[in-house]
Amino acid sequence: MGMVCHPPTVPDSATVQQQTAGSSVPNLADRVRRAADRRPDRAALHWRDQTLTWSELDAAVDGVARALTRAVPATDPASGQPPARVALALPNSPEFVLGYLGALRAGLVAVPLNPGLTGPELRHVLADSGATVLVGTSAVVELVAGIAAELPALTAVHTTLPTEATGPVASTRGGDDLAVLLYTSGTEGRPKGAMLSHRALAANHEQVDRLTPPVVGPDDTVLLALPLFHAYGLNTGLGSVVHHGATGVLVDEFTTVGALDEIARHRVSVLVGVPSMFQAWAEAGEAVATAMASVRAAVCGAAPLEPAVAARFAAVADRPVHVGYGLTETAPVLTSTLVGGAPKPGSIGRALPGVGLRLVAPDGTDLWRDGVSPPEEDADEMDLDVSSPGTDPGQIVVRGENLFAGYWPDGRGGPDPDGWWATGDVAYADADGDLFLVDRLREVILVNGFNVYPHEVELVLQAHPAVAESAVLGVPHPRTGETVRAYVVPRAAGTVDAGELLTHCARHLARFKCPTSVEFVDALPHSAIGKVRKTLLRPSAAGDAHGGSDVH
Repeated sequence: MGMVCHPPTVPDSATVQQQTAGSSVPNLADRVRRAADRRPDRAALHWRDQTLTWSELDAAVDGVARALTRAVPATDPASGQPPARVALALPNSPEFVLGYLGALRAGLVAVPLNPGLTGPELRHVLADSGATVLVGTSAVVELVAGIAAELPALTAVHTTLPTEATGPVASTRGGDDLAVLLYTSGTEGRPKGAMLSHRALAANHEQVDRLTPPVVGPDDTVLLALPLFHAYGLNTGLGSVVHHGATGVLVDEFTTVGALDEIARHRVSVLVGVPSMFQAWAEAGEAVATAMASVRAAVCGAAPLEPAVAARFAAVADRPVHVGYGLTETAPVLTSTLVGGAPKPGSIGRALPGVGLRLVAPDGTDLWRDGVSPPEEDADEMDLDVSSPGTDPGQIVVRGENLFAGYWPDGRGGPDPDGWWATGDVAYADADGDLFLVDRLREVILVNGFNVYPHEVELVLQAHPAVAESAVLGVPHPRTGETVRAYVVPRAAGTVDAGELLTHCARHLARFKCPTSVEFVDALPHSAIGKVRKTLLRPSAAGDAHGGSDVH
């Protein structure tokens, strides 16, 4: 797929009036035009051996926006009906960027999709979103051709972006208008479309901008190696580049050496990554220090970063890695160790400025709220470090302008009337007010009524030298309600057995937290950003005919 570039065109007076009217609306595509006006010749994107300047990007976005406007049914903004949806199933490439920003500029809704989805997965998302236009890889288009009869709303399918070089287009939507439908990974049931408005996308940048020193500025070069179809890559990565008029380095297939080459080649100053990337760099040897010489800030999110990996990366790269936490539904960042200034091992930091955050007990009472300590209560089953007393674990409940408007199409599951939304994640706060993620609420295992947090058990398992990776989940048990099952990837086959791991767990965990079965697997199923997909491990999904070792 090639870049689509057209020379800038001088707008007529009507277009200027439209642009002026929409300039205060927080539409990300407006930031493209601002960057093109301020520094037209600055590189906006590097991709492979190609470079796109901000003026070229702005003109190309106009061409895509105008073509998309002609390709979809018209929707009156005053009707209250959502505009047409444009699905993008593309790798990290200039075409994805142009399709995304072109849809926003045209006042349409972008629906970024993983180009690796299977036919049934594509059918669900395209049918659920009611997408009118799809731009995808040839493999995606081939899959869709086989199910086209089941997708009556889909009227146009392309392998390359349609364009029209007919002059500037003004953004007509912003604020609380729907901008993006991002489908969740579907850890429970089928994926749901989180509705993110233009305001929510912009708010998260404004919240991050209040940190000192700035994470991203107009003179930065940001590595865009995370999938752009995911909220983290889309808004924290690409969105920050556009918001600040910085420069992005697109990487469409991450490899340790390839990414290091791109970092060194373009003197990347900001890394936005996930744990697997930092683990790969931590083990890459002397080349890391050389490549990282230009890096000013390194941030990690999407999944827990093991303190040992963070320490190894800091040692070889000679700079710390900061950890953040967020969700698709929050556009996505909620907390960061950058808020406190220095990363604390194992912590997800503190809430961003402008984000309200509470820890809530199962009975609905607040355990902790915006740094205010709760009254003393009985300790939970999760042992806290007695040298740094803090709160009991509670569900993270948040409020802020970066929150989604609910799930497509009717807004179900969104924030309550006061703006608060329960994340489903469990955390505790230490005496300094730093937060530590414990687990997903729905993944907490109840053994004889006692809470077992899978992440705590996984940390113990992974401390064993023969364990490369582990995943823990609850399975039904006739006597205790649930029991703990562990799936373990050994560093080498035959180097450890189930009995040894169970003994190891018994030395470090209370009896009710210990696994009663261990299954050795070659690999764990992961999402595109590295999260373990535990639903694929459950007996209902994978069958119960695995060769595990049970201990009762």
